[in-house]
Amino acid sequence: MAEHEVWLERYDALLQEADVTPKAVAVSMDVAEPEGSLNRQAPGYAPIGLAASLACPEVMTGPLREQRNAEPLRVYASVLHQDLALTIVAPAVTRLLLDGASRVPVAEDIWLAPGPKTPAWQWRPSASAQSVSDFLALIARELNRWYPFFRHSLGVSPGAFWSSVGLGLCAPFSALYDKAPPERLCQEATEWLNQFDCDARRFIDWIPLEFNRHPCAIPQRRGCCLKFKLPNGGYCGTCGIYRKERMAKVVSSSA
Repeated sequence: MAEHEVWLERYDALLQEADVTPKAVAVSMDVAEPEGSLNRQAPGYAPIGLAASLACPEVMTGPLREQRNAEPLRVYASVLHQDLALTIVAPAVTRLLLDGASRVPVAEDIWLAPGPKTPAWQWRPSASAQSVSDFLALIARELNRWYPFFRHSLGVSPGAFWSSVGLGLCAPFSALYDKAPPERLCQEATEWLNQFDCDARRFIDWIPLEFNRHPCAIPQRRGCCLKFKLPNGGYCGTCGIYRKERMAKVVSSSA
């Protein structure tokens, strides 16, 4: 068995211990292969290619400056990047551990398209599915490739970028947050994140706790996506800014 293929057995064992079927995880994480065409009925702008934006940042920064309201571009971009990690990266990684192979999201196949209220990321994969070892290497290379654009052209902080990426990479384990034994889930999720050659592993902690007298394990980010600065944005469930205060409330509600 290849170096990283053992993770298929490890994740399957965790599913069995949590008494959760692969189908249940697939449904909860919406891992269906992307289908259909891009939304080109755009008020304001056409879909923006991520690859084109990496090559020429103004391709994306220009339209985003026009689309946002009063919030700074970096706030808007930080939340958009989190959406990219959770709607594109997370399902691909989850599919990898469920099916044993998955397509790697690459910039050439990703667009930011207009939505009813806010832009939404769309992915139309063109490459074939990769094995676990190849996927881990290729996705890390791709994420490192995206970082300079989001950091320097859009102003997304290192903590915001990599903690959002970390949530996406840990998605298969987040799906079991209230099902698998907390200590074991924290260990497995942490070791899984360490398999990726990127800084995401520095910005996510897994914490066991009790919620309503039920043992759970949740990821906590060490960087803020800045969603709270948007109108009616609020705080994400994985936010680490008010971590001590939020944990105290959870413990209090479970007493």
